Amino acid sequence: MRYLHTMVRVSDLDASLDFYVNKLGLEEVRRMENEKGRFTLVFLATPEDAKRIRAQGSTQLAVESPAIELTYNWDEKGYAGGRNFGHLAYRVADIYAVCQKLMDGGVTINRPPRDGRMAFIVSPDGISVELLQKGDALPLVEPWTSMPNSGSW
Repeated sequence: MRYLHTMVRVSDLDASLDFYVNKLGLEEVRRMENEKGRFTLVFLATPEDAKRIRAQGSTQLAVESPAIELTYNWDEKGYAGGRNFGHLAYRVADIYAVCQKLMDGGVTINRPPRDGRMAFIVSPDGISVELLQKGDALPLVEPWTSMPNSGSW
């Protein structure tokens, strides 16, 4: 398992970038605009990680380096009840095996890996944890493909 990023929802992307980049000193390493979903993701890394990413010229390294993911939902007007903190993310070697082990241990899979790529669980304190398959998505298999979502994440 490898730590990937922590997601934080922001209500003003410019103000957030001013804080994290201009004041805290993080550097933007990747950005994704999603017109259909109406959101922008901005990944920020420490100067040391950003330098390593640029030196290797790898977009994959930008995906895999520890980062903060700023998520700006274009239509959101404000966050209440702690909704601005999103989730922790970890890359795993076999998402099906990890989810099965978690289920066997009594953990609810809130968003099953129906796509062979992504799942969500929630900690006892309500912190969402995203699990992402290393490399390409695994072939779609049961019981995962037909397993419904449970609760929220």
